[in-house]
Amino acid sequence: MFLTKERTNYYIFTVILKLCVRLVMAELEEQLNNVSVNEDDDFVDPWNVAGKSQTGIDYDKLIKRFGSQKIDEELIQRFEKVTGQKAHHFLRRGIFFSHRDFHIILNLHEAGKKFYLYTGRGPSSESMHIGHLIPFIFTKWLQDVFHVPLIIQLTDDEKVMWKDIKIEDARQMAFNNAKDIIAVGFNPSNTFIFNDLDFIGQCPAFYQNMLRVQKCVTFNQVKGIFGFGDSDVIGKITFPSIEAAPAFSTSLPFIFENKVVPCLIPCAIDQDPYFRMTRDVAARLKLPKPALLHASFLPALQGAQQKMSASDPNASIFLNDTPKQIKNKINKYAFSGGQATVEEHREKGGNTDVDISYKYLTFFLEDDEKLAEIKKSYESGELLTGELKKLAVETITPLIQDYQVRRAQVTDDVMRKFFEIRKIDV
Repeated sequence: MFLTKERTNYYIFTVILKLCVRLVMAELEEQLNNVSVNEDDDFVDPWNVAGKSQTGIDYDKLIKRFGSQKIDEELIQRFEKVTGQKAHHFLRRGIFFSHRDFHIILNLHEAGKKFYLYTGRGPSSESMHIGHLIPFIFTKWLQDVFHVPLIIQLTDDEKVMWKDIKIEDARQMAFNNAKDIIAVGFNPSNTFIFNDLDFIGQCPAFYQNMLRVQKCVTFNQVKGIFGFGDSDVIGKITFPSIEAAPAFSTSLPFIFENKVVPCLIPCAIDQDPYFRMTRDVAARLKLPKPALLHASFLPALQGAQQKMSASDPNASIFLNDTPKQIKNKINKYAFSGGQATVEEHREKGGNTDVDISYKYLTFFLEDDEKLAEIKKSYESGELLTGELKKLAVETITPLIQDYQVRRAQVTDDVMRKFFEIRKIDV
């Protein structure tokens, strides 16, 4: 049977179209999997962080690897001009160091248009540690500066799949961590908190957007982004769609009334793979790409190669630690950049690039001039390691004590107000 000219042309067109689709999908897969890791690179993914150097993660190299943009002085100055607010010391000191499309958020605010904040926590312990506070302290500050609503997701389902945790225990950890988060100072009038295990079944629009995301990402792509293997449980494969969904306002119609509202996500840099995927999916769903602000990690007490972890009590300062425990942990475990003897230290000075007590001061001591004086005194040898640790104790202890007073006031009834499915101020 001979093909007519029309059928031949149609056949050729179909073949070309299929080839084009394959090329586009291949390019998409390459973009999503663009994070290549060499042996000498720091290891950073949503579940593990390990640095190769005593000074910690090389964040400039991480920016290049992840394809984000550095928060530079020009962007900080634009932020201050648009908001009329002095930049938070987390911005001034590069603790929040990287972004995706933050300039678009500033443009929206300057034009009088709204956006919302979204951040979260994967509950894996009964109490959070001070490293977990960093994104929430900054998010609260952003919320106050921009006067915008906030969505906080507690991924208790993630912890069930990644750790040996029962569903019931994961839910309870989520509620305990919610109280920890609320104590930062959030208000239920403009803040909604939910845990996945309870909320998803109550919100059809959220689940529907999960499915839309799942249809846009292939198994090969999700393996390439997150490193999933053939023996991983299937829940891990679909979980990224759950973390992606809150970045779209249409997932929460009881708050945004199905309006398309842009989103800004302040989070630690290890969560970026989820949102690289989300940003690509957004274009295909004809929804705004979420903007991001990336935080660096608060290092473990033992050294900057590891981030502070809830799984090691001796590597972390927990929010329910007593003043005595805080003092003992810093004095006993905080890695020192000082010299072997007092005489040698006086002569050569200390190394603030590796000293954990000094690194903690960069996070929690707000006074820029005092921090600069401490750095100069320690590096010159005038300030000894024991004296620097004392300063760290004196800075962190009252911060945690004040926090614990607020935490004690967060009852079950207070917590339930944040979890109630309701309209909040937008």
